[in-house]
Amino acid sequence: MRNKLLRRLSSGLLITAVVAASFTACGSKEDAGATTETASAESNEDSTSDASSSAGFRTLDEIKESGTINIGVFSDKSPFGYVDENGEYAGYDVYFAERIGKDLGVEINYVSTEAANRIEYLQTGKVDIILANFTVTEERAEEVDFALPYMNVALGVVSPSDAVIESLDDIGADDQVIVISGTTAETYLTKNYPDIKLQKYDAYAEAKTAFENGNGVAWANDNTEVIAFSLENEGYTVGIPSLGDNDTIAPAVTKGNETLLTWLNDEITSLGDEQFFHADYEATLLDTYGADYEDTLVVEGGKVQ
Repeated sequence: MRNKLLRRLSSGLLITAVVAASFTACGSKEDAGATTETASAESNEDSTSDASSSAGFRTLDEIKESGTINIGVFSDKSPFGYVDENGEYAGYDVYFAERIGKDLGVEINYVSTEAANRIEYLQTGKVDIILANFTVTEERAEEVDFALPYMNVALGVVSPSDAVIESLDDIGADDQVIVISGTTAETYLTKNYPDIKLQKYDAYAEAKTAFENGNGVAWANDNTEVIAFSLENEGYTVGIPSLGDNDTIAPAVTKGNETLLTWLNDEITSLGDEQFFHADYEATLLDTYGADYEDTLVVEGGKVQ
């Protein structure tokens, strides 16, 4: 309706300009041209706004105008994203999210997410950004747009200390390995070791409980997570600290949301100048991993060393 009204107004203004031209010898054509360009520019702006809405995402300007940004994080995956004893979101990803909200000048609406629905939440517009230990892969990059990375990661396998799995060849034909649905661990094992039986869970907490209950001989997940689990829970050992290729973790936005993606990339680059992610690590991960892992895990300024 608005575009039709603009076209009608534009036509009316053009007619007025033509009539005025019969009385005025100079300047009339320039005025008419300016009117046409203005109407065209407004029409293009409307088209851009309509396109972003139909694509299922909010542009950077729309987020700023609303005063709120929706960020998807884990609520049960300490020390990366979890709800603390005061009912507040905390962790490495949340520390970064808080800075995003501050620098954008907006409030943050945290949306609890699970590994399996991270892409869905972006595609349906439920969140503007995912900050939930999202490992960058080629397959995922076809469905979402990743910003620059802020952390290194690989896969790892943790098992009971009295029956340590040091190689995937140690896993018997009837044994089961616990994984979380939608993670790179599930994808890697399904593709490269199709004979290994997988026991899949949607949530981190469910997988952790199942593993502690002895439902599987091992748990495959990001090495940061299995290392943290073994350090926090006596009786478990990371027998395979690195499995497959080394990857990175990065924020993700809805496919095609160029304005928000560009802002995020600029933000990550700028934060590198102040060693922000090292400060984040020291505030949220140091107690879990110690100083020895800091330079290995942290990616500063979006540049992988």
